[in-house]
Amino acid sequence: MTREGGCLCGAVRFKCEGEPLNVRICHCRTCQKAMGSPFYARALFDPRAVTVEGETGSFLSSPAIAREFCTACGTRLFSRRTNGTAMGVALACFDDRNAFAPTEHIWVSEKIAWVCIDDGLTQYQGTIT
Repeated sequence: MTREGGCLCGAVRFKCEGEPLNVRICHCRTCQKAMGSPFYARALFDPRAVTVEGETGSFLSSPAIAREFCTACGTRLFSRRTNGTAMGVALACFDDRNAFAPTEHIWVSEKIAWVCIDDGLTQYQGTIT
């Protein structure tokens, strides 16, 4: 199955082939700051399953993760592991924003205090592999 999406202005478009490796909501402080949001909801893919058209900028948010955004409108689209093993795609950037449902929360030890997690999904205090 192919799922498509893009940024707010339409300058960047992407296609994801197949099913994601996992779909998680990350509450770590780095994701909060990088996304400008209480958390980062993303589908993780093998990078070979994702094609991107349009110009993106990149910022190395840690030695392990680079964040990508549209250079025209600033939409935060992707996170890439610097070792090339995985690529996160922001769930809200898919054309069908309901294409994937998260199955887990990670880094809940760093979640913002007013965020209430009552969806019944598994919660991890830190990360998992």
